[in-house]
Amino acid sequence: MGRQQGITEEKLQGLADYENAPAISWEERALLRYADALTSTPVDVPDEIFDGLRHFFDDAQIVEITSAFAWENYRARFDHALKIESAGFSEGAFCPVPVPGGVVANPADPGVD
Repeated sequence: MGRQQGITEEKLQGLADYENAPAISWEERALLRYADALTSTPVDVPDEIFDGLRHFFDDAQIVEITSAFAWENYRARFDHALKIESAGFSEGAFCPVPVPGGVVANPADPGVD
């Protein structure tokens, strides 16, 4: 789905180190910082993160973004708690996995465990 929306391989690879990835825009960095803070335990979203969002989004948009992030976080935690596995709908899709040393591995790659 992301590729259909124009997300490049370079951008996908950059997610593991989005703060330093040249393919990640400032707007995307603001969103990713917010997603990280919103989904941490305990939740701690510093004012600086909201200030970064407000450069790109108005209050109504931030509420909608918060809802989307919170819903996905809920769904992921719900599934993990009940040990619900993937249904395989994204078979062969790209999913960057951080590995030791800062290298990003693609689980679809035969050399990745």
